[in-house]
Amino acid sequence: MNQFIILSNTSSCRKKDGAGVGKCLTQDINAFYNSDYQGGGNWRLNGTIENLICTFKNDITPYPQPVLTNAANRLAQILKTDLPEILRISGKTSLRVCVIPRAKRENSYRPNQLYLRATIQFVVQRLNGFEDGTHDIIRHTDTSTTHLARNGNGGNGELPYVGITRDTCNISDDVIGKDILLIDDLYTKTVNIDEDCIQALLDKGARNVIFYSIGKTLPKY
Repeated sequence: MNQFIILSNTSSCRKKDGAGVGKCLTQDINAFYNSDYQGGGNWRLNGTIENLICTFKNDITPYPQPVLTNAANRLAQILKTDLPEILRISGKTSLRVCVIPRAKRENSYRPNQLYLRATIQFVVQRLNGFEDGTHDIIRHTDTSTTHLARNGNGGNGELPYVGITRDTCNISDDVIGKDILLIDDLYTKTVNIDEDCIQALLDKGARNVIFYSIGKTLPKY
């Protein structure tokens, strides 16, 4: 597992009204990730972190159940190792685990496209020191699917803008006053959807937010 800081001063994103850019975050955030994520064709290679993340998205050609089960088992092992270590490093006695919702509204996905959240929930419910908040953030309005938008297949909805989480999601009052561990499958610095969701939790009243992703996109130089 690796640690990094999500910097507020580099969290610039467009404003919804098109009037320039604004900051998604008002404070720096402690963050962790399991593995570097490389583009290209690695998603086709079994055993890679790219393949694992792609399997959970399950977007184009549905994966058979044994493939999804194997992915869930692999992710569970990663989480069982990484999450207790995050709790130890944070110095907190308890973390409420929330999950970044997928880009489209909740009821637009098949159950087998929500295995990432289901796997996180399964693990969290069995780990000491963690509360299950995996359904605390539910998307009610479509946004554009960022990993498909560059190919023109992002679908209906907006690309990330400052406040998009607030506008398109319901956030439970259960996050108020809590130390949150927010989980996503992939962190990409230039997207800013994670930053916006972190800020939405803070604005809702979360005491603190720590971020964790399975993969972190390597920068392109």
